[in-house]
Parts: sequence; C-alpha cells; structure tokens
Amino acid sequence: MEKADITFRTRKWIRPEDLNANGTLFGGSLLKWIDEEAAIYAILQLGNGRAVTKYISEINFVSSAVQGDLVEMGLTAVRFGRTSLTMRAEVRNMITRESILTIEEIVFVNLGRDGRPEPHGYTEITYERDRIPTHHLTRALQED
Repeated sequence: MEKADITFRTRKWIRPEDLNANGTLFGGSLLKWIDEEAAIYAILQLGNGRAVTKYISEINFVSSAVQGDLVEMGLTAVRFGRTSLTMRAEVRNMITRESILTIEEIVFVNLGRDGRPEPHGYTEITYERDRIPTHHLTRALQED
C-alpha cells in the first residue's frame, strides 16, 4: 500500500497491556483496533451508525511490535456495494518502518432500523467531509 493510498489513519502506542506472553504485540489487540477504526470509517462513509463488520479476509502478520513502539493503521476504501463498503488495511511499525500486517478485504454492511442490510446509495468515497450520521445511535436504538 502506498502512503498516498491511505485514506484513514490512526496511531497507537504499544503499552504493557497490549503485549502477549512473548513480550510482543498481541494480535487480538491489534485486530480489535483495526475493526474499531474500520467501523468508524464505514460509519462516516455511509452516514449510518448501523454499519457492522461482515467479513475480514485472511490476515497476514509479517512482523510485530514491542512495548514503546508506535504503530500506524491505514485503511483504503476499495469499493462500494449496494449495501456494503469494502476496505483494505495495513499496519506499520513506525519505529522499525516494517509492515506488521495486511488485510486485503474488510467488508462492512449498512443496516436499516430493522437490522437488515439496506442500500446506502453511495458509489464514491467522500474526502471533502465525513457523512456524519444525523441521529445519535444509542437514542435511535432505544426508539426502535
């Protein structure tokens, strides 16, 4: 993934609670961070707080990180489906400059009030502004 391809980026500082028994970054922590960042990106692109993870393809761990390292997570929107958004992810260690992992496909589905897939109506990624949901998700769920 080229630096220019990354359309959403966040960074994490590896802390003791993020480590596995080998003293390196626990993969489960990293996957949680990726899923959370992908969810935020999907919600902002689809303008709907009811976007959920549908599919995560093969995950290729190629290196790791240790306590004190800084990691950078990047997402690239690959395509819109009728009810979905597909992204690609890469995580890099900012200290060693090595790629930690890549995920070729993360698919999020836009859900309607009934919890079923619903067309979102978008065909292009927005860079000018985020599509902030117009409702507060917690209140909307309580009203259902």
